Amino acid sequence: MTPLRRSVSLLALAGFLSLLVAGPGSGSPAPLRIAVEGPQTGSQAPNGLDQLRGVRLAVRQLNAHGGLWNGRKVAIFAANDKAEAARGKTVARQVIGKGIHFVIGPYNSSVGLANLSLYRGHRVLPLWMTSEDKTGGLGATVQPMNSQIAPIEARYAEQLHVKRVAMLVDDTANGAFTMGMATRLRADLAHDGVSVSWTSVEETTAQGLPSTYYADEVSKALATHPDLLYVSTYFPEGVRIAQALPEADATPPCLMGLANVDDAFVAKTTLSQAQRCVFSGVPAATEMPSAKSYVGRYRAAFAKKPGVWGSFTYDSARILFRAINRAKSSDFAQVERALRLTKGFQGATGTVTIDPKTGYRKTVPVSILRVTKQKRFVPTR
Repeated sequence: MTPLRRSVSLLALAGFLSLLVAGPGSGSPAPLRIAVEGPQTGSQAPNGLDQLRGVRLAVRQLNAHGGLWNGRKVAIFAANDKAEAARGKTVARQVIGKGIHFVIGPYNSSVGLANLSLYRGHRVLPLWMTSEDKTGGLGATVQPMNSQIAPIEARYAEQLHVKRVAMLVDDTANGAFTMGMATRLRADLAHDGVSVSWTSVEETTAQGLPSTYYADEVSKALATHPDLLYVSTYFPEGVRIAQALPEADATPPCLMGLANVDDAFVAKTTLSQAQRCVFSGVPAATEMPSAKSYVGRYRAAFAKKPGVWGSFTYDSARILFRAINRAKSSDFAQVERALRLTKGFQGATGTVTIDPKTGYRKTVPVSILRVTKQKRFVPTR
C-alpha cells in the first residue's frame, strides 16, 4: 500500500471511530445538563413530579427553538431526594459527580439546609425552591421566602383580632420550612401581645404512630381555647389534621401554611374538610391568569393538570436559560450575575424581578386562599 493510500485509509478509520463514539450529527455540542432536585418519590412526590415536569416543558420549548445562544441543547438529570434531609448531601454529590453546574431545587428547606452549601462550594449554581431564609445565598429564586410569607399570615391574624393562637407544627428533622414559618409567626404575634401555644406534629411516615395520633394532637391544641388554629405542616400531615378537625361551628378559625396548598390535599379530603381552613400560599397554575399559556402547554405535553410548584420551576428554568444567553457563557459567576439582573420577566407565576443583592424575588404572588366548591385554591376576596 502506498503512503498516500495508507493515509487515506487511516483518516477513514478515524472518521468511522469518531462516529461510533459521538454518533451521527456529532458536529453539535454535547447538551448542557442541568439537575432538577426534589421529592420525586415518597409522600411529597406530587409536588416533586410537578416541578420536574415544569422544567421538562421549559427544556422542550428551548430545544425546539434551537437551544441556547450557541446552539447547545439542554438535558435534564432528575435528582430525587424524597424530601429527606438525610439524603440531601448524597443527592448533591451525585449531581456534582456528573459534572453538572446548574440545579433547580431542592424544594424542601430541610434538604436545602443540608446540601445547598455543598452545591455552592462546588460551583453548582442553584435556583433554589426552598423558602427558609437560612437557605439563601449564591444563585436566585422565584419562590416566596419565609420572611415574605410570614407578614401576610400575621396580617390575617391581626384582622381577626386574635388573643390566643394554637399552633400545630411539623418541627421534625425534615420540617425546617414549617418550623421556620411557625417560629416567625409566633414572634410576630408575641410582639403584638398574642399568646401562642405550640404542639409538635410528627410526619405521616413516622413509625409506630397510633391511629388516633392526629386527632389527639388536634385535641391538645384546641384544649388551649384559641381564637385561631395555625397548622404549619406539609400536605400529607395537613390532610390528617383536616380530617381530625371538628366542624367549624364548634372550633375557632383555622389557617394552614403554604406547604398544604397542593392538589393532593384537596384530593384526599372531603369538601367540608378542605374548606374548614384558609391557607397562606400561591394558587395552582390553573388559577393564575399569567399561567394560561403554561397550563395549555403542560396539559398538551403531559395530559395532566398542572399543580402549584411546576410553574415556579418552569419560570426558574426560563430565567436560567435567559441568563446563560445574556452571559453567552455557562460560567458560574457570569451566569449568577446575569440571573441577579433579571428584571420584569413575564413568567407563568407573574412578573419576576430578582433582587440583585439577595437573589430573592422582589414581589411574590402569595395571598390568603380558600377552597372553592370545585376544590380549587383561589384568593379570598
